[in-house]
Amino acid sequence: MNQPLLLASTSPFRQSLLQKLQLPFTTAKPDTDETPLPDEQAEQLVKRLAESKARACAAAHPEHLIIGSDQVCVINGQIVGKPHTVDNACRQLEAASGQVVTFYTGLCLYNAKTDTEDVICEPFHVHFRTLMPEAIRNYVEREQPLGCAGSFMCEGLGIALFDRLEGRDPNTLIGLPLIALREMLEKQGCQVL
Repeated sequence: MNQPLLLASTSPFRQSLLQKLQLPFTTAKPDTDETPLPDEQAEQLVKRLAESKARACAAAHPEHLIIGSDQVCVINGQIVGKPHTVDNACRQLEAASGQVVTFYTGLCLYNAKTDTEDVICEPFHVHFRTLMPEAIRNYVEREQPLGCAGSFMCEGLGIALFDRLEGRDPNTLIGLPLIALREMLEKQGCQVL
């Protein structure tokens, strides 16, 4: 690798995903305001935030390739964030019951050395089965997905909530589209294999 790699995130989920590529990397916490702009659509929001997170780390890491990522969940046309409480998680899952929920993940690979970036939005569709209130409450109490957009963790018991998953890369649902990231890294001369 010609340049060091930095993940602009302290998320253990994103770190675990990036480890799959078996490339050395470090992490940094980006200082980014994640407030949506007025009338900002989900795709625009995640692309803007992914780029903002990557660029926020550039001053301290001027030689790095910096990975920024952000994700939102959209249920019935509404952007849904992390629930933070059991009651909010139950409400989110009640709204998702029987619906197709779309996750939009923004990905940015910023080259701090050349001040260039590659930014995409990758969608992933989750077909929820019809969920009874008792099943929702049981799931939330068992898994405690209070820090997860959409109130579930597909890498755990959350898989039991779905009828079908639809998307290019299952890693996208967890928060880091590795297929797209590999393509971006290769454009920068960084071969994964």
